[in-house]
Amino acid sequence: MIFVYVLVAILVLMFMITIHEFGHYLAGRLFGFGINEFSIGFGPKLFQRKSKKTGELFSVRALPLGGYCAFYGEEEDEGESAAPTGGAVASDAGALAENAAPVRDKQDAGAAAPETVKIPFTAQKPWKRIIVLFAGAAFNMLSAFVFSFIYILAAGYSVPVVDMLYTDPYTGNVYASGLEAGDRIVAVDGTAVSVLDSFTELTSSAGEGESVALTVLRGGEEFEVSVKKQRVLIENESGGYDDYMLFGFRTSYEHEAVSVPAAMGYSFPFTMKMSGLIISSSGRLITGQIPITELSGPVGTVAVIAEYSEIDWRYLLMFLPLIASNLAIFNILPIPSLDGARIVFTVIEWIRGKPVNRKVEAYIHGIGLLVLLGFVIVVDLIGMVSRFL
Repeated sequence: MIFVYVLVAILVLMFMITIHEFGHYLAGRLFGFGINEFSIGFGPKLFQRKSKKTGELFSVRALPLGGYCAFYGEEEDEGESAAPTGGAVASDAGALAENAAPVRDKQDAGAAAPETVKIPFTAQKPWKRIIVLFAGAAFNMLSAFVFSFIYILAAGYSVPVVDMLYTDPYTGNVYASGLEAGDRIVAVDGTAVSVLDSFTELTSSAGEGESVALTVLRGGEEFEVSVKKQRVLIENESGGYDDYMLFGFRTSYEHEAVSVPAAMGYSFPFTMKMSGLIISSSGRLITGQIPITELSGPVGTVAVIAEYSEIDWRYLLMFLPLIASNLAIFNILPIPSLDGARIVFTVIEWIRGKPVNRKVEAYIHGIGLLVLLGFVIVVDLIGMVSRFL
């Protein structure tokens, strides 16, 4: 059965990457960029179809963890005669005049139809290229809002219900005497338990000896009960007692449905919250507060999605906005080979009035890609080893 969830996890990643590349594609088409190929996956082609109208190649390739939208003239080696080699990046008309042999595609082979001139990606105006480069991350973030809405609507949120009150075995006193079994906890210190704020999150900052005010629903009426976080003695299997830092009671959880309007209202702040956690985690990784073993590459991500989805299908829905926002944030970072770095180079070109040496930029992105792939492989290997140790 786990194989099915692994397959689903791979398809989820493919879907997210396709959304990203479709953002580039749609923005490119909007600004009239020449597009050579839109590919789902890498490696050998399994399927391909060429548009008779535009000449664009649409393909599906064998390696599912990737994809790309290849623009005409995006790289230097696509034809030096098709792209300006020095000086300021010209306007569209100027670029055509400077090209000794601009590429023209006829609408139909052999027909006497008007010819369409392709402008190389690097000859397009910088502001257009920036928008096209940014569009992938923008589409991922927009999809994260949609996926958040779907997840919230389907999964709702969990409301804690008191199902056991612990008693001090030596004094007989109930630790949280103001509560009763069956109490539904609807708020903590005045903040409602909701999609954005779980009971665990609302009480996590309380230290030993600190109290929180719980709003509980009992018999159709609301009561406020103060409980203190303290060492609670709980009997173990050997007949002795272990102490735990608790509020003196145990909870079970009940599902609370969310209406369509409420889910729409929650989707934006929920996505922003997840994005904030991703940024925060990245910062803690850089400072060493999070070990590298906590990271996951594509293989590790597929394993985690499959593992949790097998436990509960709602986890799969939760991963959708998480992965989408993660891809958006990651790709916009100024790391060579990623969209963020390409945007930086384009901004520099815009400010200087001329591009950074194209070959130098290509080398930087090439080295960045190798380092990034190597890092991903190492992370996945470390993750697999740590899972089996």
